Amino acid sequence: MKQKSILTVLALAAAFIMPAQPLAAAPDREMTVKIGVDGMVCAFCAQGLLAHFRRHEAVRDIHVDLDRKLVILAERKGKSITDKEINDAVKRAGFDPGDVRRVTTPFEEARKSS
Repeated sequence: MKQKSILTVLALAAAFIMPAQPLAAAPDREMTVKIGVDGMVCAFCAQGLLAHFRRHEAVRDIHVDLDRKLVILAERKGKSITDKEINDAVKRAGFDPGDVRRVTTPFEEARKSS
């Protein structure tokens, strides 16, 4: 009985010590990432973002919605781009990063309803 309670305490401690992981790529599906970008007003403005994200190994596709100031990325199966990488790229392109949301909505569907 004592050994069982020690294991329970250790399991609970590990749950609190381990950092919470954001929704990330699963090996069997592609994730979609929606990024708010403040200050993006024209297609020329978005070129820096497009160039950076196209080079990233985790990004399969990218869509820029200028009206909604939104960038939508399709991650490759089993790959993920971190929030820090996303925020750094947006800042390097001269914009203010907004919310980064990871969704399971397919990229093509997210593009249409972005």
